[in-house]
Amino acid sequence: MMRVRVSHLTIASAVLLLTAATTSPVERMTLANGSRLWFDGTSTLRSWTCSADKIESKIDAESGVANAVLDGRKVAGTLEVEFPVEKLECKNGTMNEHMRKALVATTYPKITFNLSGYDLTKGTPPGATVQGSLTMNGQSHLIAVPVQFVRADGALRVTGKVPVKMTEWGVKPPKLMMGTIKVGEVVTVQFDLLLQH
Repeated sequence: MMRVRVSHLTIASAVLLLTAATTSPVERMTLANGSRLWFDGTSTLRSWTCSADKIESKIDAESGVANAVLDGRKVAGTLEVEFPVEKLECKNGTMNEHMRKALVATTYPKITFNLSGYDLTKGTPPGATVQGSLTMNGQSHLIAVPVQFVRADGALRVTGKVPVKMTEWGVKPPKLMMGTIKVGEVVTVQFDLLLQH
């Protein structure tokens, strides 16, 4: 994070408007089973991981998007992803409670990412730098995230990670055990998403 502005990152409605390069119809896409979003962090005691047990998304893209981006061609579409803070699971009840409190879940129940654009990058596998707005704790900031694309059983697999400094979103890193254990203010947001028509 909690640079976590990821549907489920209510990732609220990230609207990704991709540059249209073809006239193929735009169709709704879904996140296939196995899609994951998680955050790795540190503390004065040990490292930790929290996962988003629920991810929601609104993704529209031209048919054949997988072939297009893997061939280095942009397509038209939109994307928004979000997840509820209450569904963050850190495998530790006390940590769950502190994270939800730090993210002010009662007032700002979702973390969202809205895609605004992207630039394809060459490489093996091919990838892109996606730009968009990450919202959490009621604050939104633009971020750029490097991603990679691969084909996966008819789906487009998109993986990536980005460090997020929680304090830039006004989030105070949790303190546990009477303040003797302090969570580091930078977390690494990671995702492994399977997009399919």
